[in-house]
Amino acid sequence: MLRHQGRSRTLRHNLQIATVLSFVAGIVNVTGFLSIHQLTTNVTGHFAQFMYDVENFQFWQGTIYVLYIFSFLLGSFSSSFLIEIFKENKKLNIFATPILIESLILIIIAVNSNFTAIEFPHIIACFLLFAMGMQNSYVTEISNAIVRTTHLTGLFTDLGIELSQLFFPKTHPNRKKIRATIRLRLYIIAFFFIGGITGGLCYSTFNLKLNTLLLGAFILLASLIYDDVRFGWIKAKRRKIQEW
Repeated sequence: MLRHQGRSRTLRHNLQIATVLSFVAGIVNVTGFLSIHQLTTNVTGHFAQFMYDVENFQFWQGTIYVLYIFSFLLGSFSSSFLIEIFKENKKLNIFATPILIESLILIIIAVNSNFTAIEFPHIIACFLLFAMGMQNSYVTEISNAIVRTTHLTGLFTDLGIELSQLFFPKTHPNRKKIRATIRLRLYIIAFFFIGGITGGLCYSTFNLKLNTLLLGAFILLASLIYDDVRFGWIKAKRRKIQEW
């Protein structure tokens, strides 16, 4: 799911990572919005708000949205930078560090909320945007830009294009590939929605508040452990086959 890249990567691998990460993004999106009333998985709305403030000459007020956008960008940069550092060592899971950092951010925000009131919501928003920037970056690199999990605008655009292509078999004969891509898009959208519903229930109905982020961190860490255990098992199995 995490280690396969290039030709060895299959639709199944992309479906697995899309399911996990879009679910986590859905949780973060709803939890962030309910707790601090800000979007924390994409920057489109923040850029629009920044332009609105500039238009009304409220430059100082608009700087917070610049920080939001920069936090997402910095998360994306940091994730890619760490991946490039570890690429030379093929024995390591090069995506482990960004995933661990993202998990740690979610855990720190959740645990800290049990001891202090939310006095600085902008800081929480920046950290969540940083974490989502990291996630969007490493899933893009893992899947070779096929999977995006933190926002849905581009997904619905691509889905609309691919659905229309099904009506023109002559100009788009590779219908199997188109259907597979549509299936992937639908998985991401569905699990982002399910993650959002789950996050909303945990936050409000079960009154977990920001502790809801712990669920997202747990899923990330469990996925990382599962992937490493499975990779080790496959390596051991291949070793035994070679010995025979």
